[in-house]
Amino acid sequence: MSEPAPPRVREYADEVVAYVQRALGVKLEFDSNTLPVLDHYLRSVPTDQPAALKLVVLTAAAYFGEVVRQLLGGRWELGGSEPEWRMFLPTGLNFSPAGFVAAAIAQADLEDFDSEINAPARMLPHVQDALARMGELTVEEYYSLCGRLDTLEHLHEVLVAVAAQLMGPGGPDGDEDDGDDEDDTGVPGGRAVADEPSGPVN
Repeated sequence: MSEPAPPRVREYADEVVAYVQRALGVKLEFDSNTLPVLDHYLRSVPTDQPAALKLVVLTAAAYFGEVVRQLLGGRWELGGSEPEWRMFLPTGLNFSPAGFVAAAIAQADLEDFDSEINAPARMLPHVQDALARMGELTVEEYYSLCGRLDTLEHLHEVLVAVAAQLMGPGGPDGDEDDGDDEDDTGVPGGRAVADEPSGPVN
């Protein structure tokens, strides 16, 4: 069983559930089925009230990260400021939920937020190949949390399959132990990759 969410994350996630229920009359259920409701809510968020906007970004980010964690597994890394909190999947993929939410609201990548998916260096070629095979998306699809979840699910499945192929006698990659105790799917050496290299289409 996975560890529970950090208390602050769960508090934020519960707050956005309340916001959406008051605004739209629909309760978010921490699943992919109600994620389109959150996307709809984010498209209506006013951007001229910085304090309120920041709170929406943080609470929706906590919720989205929890949806991903419950679907795919993973853990929160709460180092740095709240907008820099990250979700790490078992395959080594990691991302900033706040970056995804901010981009979903703005319908654009923002300089102040990281909206890319990071991958361990050894997995990067597989990630890039998988992304290259994905079709183009509209701007709305590209920046939506539903679209991000679809991409994460696809990449996660690809890397799970790659890891299974690498398993063999002598170690996870089929080679003799090189004496390096670093986790093969850890963050060191990881690279950022755009989640859709062909980019959105209008």
